[in-house]
Amino acid sequence: MPKHTDLIIIGAGPGGYETALKAAAEGKNVILFNGGALGGTCLNEGCIPTKCLCRDSEMISKFKEADKFGVDDFTFSVDFNKIIERKREVTDRLRDGIATMLRQAKVDVVDAKASFVDNCTVVAGGEEYTADNIIIATGSVSKSLPIPGHDLECVMDSTSLLNIEYIPASLTIIGGGVIGMEFASIFAALGSKVTVIEYMKQILPPFDSDIAKRLKQALSKRGIDIITGAVAKKIEQNDEYEIVVTYESKGKEQTVVSTDLLMAVGRAPMVEGLNLEAAGVEYSARGIVVDDDMRTNVPHVFAIGDVNARMMLAHVASFQGEHALNVINGKSDRIRFYIVPSAVFTTPECAMAGMTEEECKAKEIDIITGKSFYRANGKALAMGESDGICKLIFEKDSKKLIGAHIMGADAALLAQECVGFMNAGATAEDIRQTIFGHPTLSEILLSACNGI
Repeated sequence: MPKHTDLIIIGAGPGGYETALKAAAEGKNVILFNGGALGGTCLNEGCIPTKCLCRDSEMISKFKEADKFGVDDFTFSVDFNKIIERKREVTDRLRDGIATMLRQAKVDVVDAKASFVDNCTVVAGGEEYTADNIIIATGSVSKSLPIPGHDLECVMDSTSLLNIEYIPASLTIIGGGVIGMEFASIFAALGSKVTVIEYMKQILPPFDSDIAKRLKQALSKRGIDIITGAVAKKIEQNDEYEIVVTYESKGKEQTVVSTDLLMAVGRAPMVEGLNLEAAGVEYSARGIVVDDDMRTNVPHVFAIGDVNARMMLAHVASFQGEHALNVINGKSDRIRFYIVPSAVFTTPECAMAGMTEEECKAKEIDIITGKSFYRANGKALAMGESDGICKLIFEKDSKKLIGAHIMGADAALLAQECVGFMNAGATAEDIRQTIFGHPTLSEILLSACNGI
């Protein structure tokens, strides 16, 4: 007989394990299938390890500017082995913490990949399990361009680059999205000669164009060669085992040669091996099809996070899981999935929440914008962080804040502050009448409201 439970969750990333903990706290019996490492891609191959490296690169960048802070004759060396070891220690500690929480919550964790037998039954490790409700949270995998040479051993994805044991002398990155730009910033600070090849006309395509342009300028000043509007055509290795990427830009074929190569062209929903056909769950290469309640076409089967491809962010997966659980329990909530913070931890940092100016134009929403600059903020100048911009977008008639776009120190925290304002339906006048501490970077938000 199959083992029966209240809730089956397939996948132990942020969406999966956090939803399991919430369900267990409500008294549900939960079986969580962990097909990899607890914490999923975010903890083991994405968000957390890259943030460790981002912090290392940020510190190194500051050390290089020590003379600006009155520290003369300052020298340092970089021990990459210690950098990698620190990254491993952080991820190990967090993974152990998740295991402890799941054990204390009495969540039944099965360390095996699960696949469907029918729409109520899954099989893993030769055993069958059934549940009243099933949540799929299998995440995503790195994509690759189908160009000649994409499958060469020298072509790394983000997971491979995170496990590299040396600092590349030179690094070509195909893809100027969040993953590509974070790694560009990291390895440029570590001393690599970095070149980025991006198909679109701007880096960070989902971000507001003003922010993307400013970031490109800032990173170019740091020695990163960023080529936009370029199509990667093929990848080869020469007689010296260097990697040669041929790309087309402005109608001409050109090449860039480097010691190492990262393919960072996005991620694809992880549906392989789930046997979704047996469950009758509708899906495509773009992900599992769900409605606004994260429910698939099979009423008791839900899909959350990267696997439904609605918005590939760890925190979105967590809140989609909470919403799906609320639906299962017949509870309502006020989670606003159209107000989501997003950040890229380059140096300088970029972050956004809400709508971009381009999206507003496409939807014919009349807007007004307010801008402010880090160079006019006392705390930013005191920190030596004068390179930055804040752009706030308001509906023209109501003056409600509907978009926030920031490049500069602590941009992610400032964007999060804007999420609070947007959830409260705040107007420019509401923000102006909010007392901001002085001197703080948050005053940049206040300055952007002046004149609205």
